[in-house]
Amino acid sequence: MEGWLNNNFINACPKCLRNHDCRNCGRSEPRGKLTATDWLADKPGIEANQKLVEVLFKNTRVGFFENTDNIHIQIGDLIVVDGTPGYDIGRVNMLGHLVSLQMKKSGFKDFSELKSVLRLATEEDLAKFEEARSREHSTMIKARSIAEELGLAMKIGDVEFQGDGSKAIFYYIADERVDFRKLIRILAETFKVRIEMKQIGARQEAGRIGGIGPCGRPLCCSSWMNRFVSVGTGAARLQDLSMNPQKLAGQCGKLKCCLNFEIDAYAEANKELPPRETHLETKDNVYYLFKTDILGRKLTYSTDKHLPANLITIEAKRALDIIDLNKKGIKPEFLSDELPLETPSEFGDIIGQDSLTRFDKKNNKKKKKKKQSQNEPVPQNSDDSQSQDINRKQRHFHNNKNQRNRNQNPQ
Repeated sequence: MEGWLNNNFINACPKCLRNHDCRNCGRSEPRGKLTATDWLADKPGIEANQKLVEVLFKNTRVGFFENTDNIHIQIGDLIVVDGTPGYDIGRVNMLGHLVSLQMKKSGFKDFSELKSVLRLATEEDLAKFEEARSREHSTMIKARSIAEELGLAMKIGDVEFQGDGSKAIFYYIADERVDFRKLIRILAETFKVRIEMKQIGARQEAGRIGGIGPCGRPLCCSSWMNRFVSVGTGAARLQDLSMNPQKLAGQCGKLKCCLNFEIDAYAEANKELPPRETHLETKDNVYYLFKTDILGRKLTYSTDKHLPANLITIEAKRALDIIDLNKKGIKPEFLSDELPLETPSEFGDIIGQDSLTRFDKKNNKKKKKKKQSQNEPVPQNSDDSQSQDINRKQRHFHNNKNQRNRNQNPQ
């Protein structure tokens, strides 16, 4: 039974049909989206409908159901739910009080419209579902050709069959409103199933395809995100990021979802920083804000309003103290609370990089030295001449001694 699930599901054990460690066969192969943790399970005083179930289907499609028959289910179980008509198969994503919070967040109010959970998925249900899912790719290719023949400005990105194979959901992307009534009639006649058209955005399309983000990890939309929140440029400004579309945009062409992850922390940190337009006055100069380290609570000031000149980095607390002193008409002697370091009044070219032709001059000198060495004899050093004189005297002494010995002992 392996291989029938796509990247939005978890391979179920053929015996227990669960995604966690199977005690019967020891099988543990997690796949796809991460499940939610019921962090309210052991909290006392939680009064809510424990029969509420959130079920995750393909392409981040989520539905809310009610466990009216009190079936023993857990997070990650594959269950059969009411499809009206027919039935569908999905994975349990959340249980209990957390589901009621998610329903309130999504604006779901009428609890009487909740459909019921039928049973845990059996091998027969999975086999029938696998057969229906095997037709999805060919159905998508055929539907694309039909939409192209009708001249519709839309792209059919994926097809999802219901668990019993009696209904098909066509996910499409379109920039403008599309009249697909004729397309629905042709698709119903061609595939003999009920047709439902569902428009998705660029973020859902990127999550369906998947990929690796600039952080080196799988995309959040394809690994754990089920709901997408709009991301504005205000999140980038609040974090003091460069407004570069190539760096802020994800693979979907929209602003990265991760810009919203740390926005609360930056909002709290910005409350402890002075206003950006406020300048600091000392006895010798006026300083303007040049750069901000939001999380580090450090500010860099410049004596020029538009250029980095005489940069000094101070703590946010020190900047707030100077602002209070300036409001009272007091100007401190130095911007920093520490004594300034002595700086040289003049700057010199230490490494000799003042000329662009310095390499050419050095090469010419080397060439001239080589020519002189070839034409002129190499002068002897004083040390070499002294050693040569000593050697000459030693040879002369030995020669005289040998001559005296020969005279005294003639053969």
